[in-house]
Amino acid sequence: MSERQAILNSLKTDGELTAQEAADRTGLTSMGARGHLERLESQGLVSFREVKEGRGRPKRFWFLTRAGHLQFPQQYDHLSIELLNNIRTIFGQDGVDQLIAAREQNALLKYRQALADQNDPLLKVQRLAAERSKEGYMAEVIATDQNSWQLIEHHCPICAAAENCQGFCSSELSVFRQSLGDDFEVTRSEHLLSEGQRCRYDIKQK
Repeated sequence: MSERQAILNSLKTDGELTAQEAADRTGLTSMGARGHLERLESQGLVSFREVKEGRGRPKRFWFLTRAGHLQFPQQYDHLSIELLNNIRTIFGQDGVDQLIAAREQNALLKYRQALADQNDPLLKVQRLAAERSKEGYMAEVIATDQNSWQLIEHHCPICAAAENCQGFCSSELSVFRQSLGDDFEVTRSEHLLSEGQRCRYDIKQK
């Protein structure tokens, strides 16, 4: 993996980072990481915000731009948008809604089968994250409290289609709730398409 890609990967999985934090995660020197970040900024792939912390120069926190996120694989995004537009033209919004419903049912069946033999709450959530990672979502689970977790998806392989029709996003939240069952409460606390850096779901066992 190139140093450039290592920087991009770190920003993708960790979110905002200072140059020193990026260096720590990639094994580069602070100066080396800063150089890569500045070159990536000139290419429009990263940007930064400055935070004043006491005296001295403000800290720069670097993050991926929309173009930066698009450096990661998308699943046939142009074809997906073209197909969605064709379905909407030929069958109207009802046709798109039926497509989303069919995709939702297929995903629900798949996830329920994957979780069927798992009774431990944490392992159940981790199993769901593993299934999502297989689909390209770069998912991980973080414990936030007793019987509470965050399922974080660092990448969205259907981002272009979801931007064209946000019914896909609503559908996925519904699938998570149904797959985990009535013993869990699932809410979305960060959304890639609503100025978030990733999609983040708060999951709590009732």
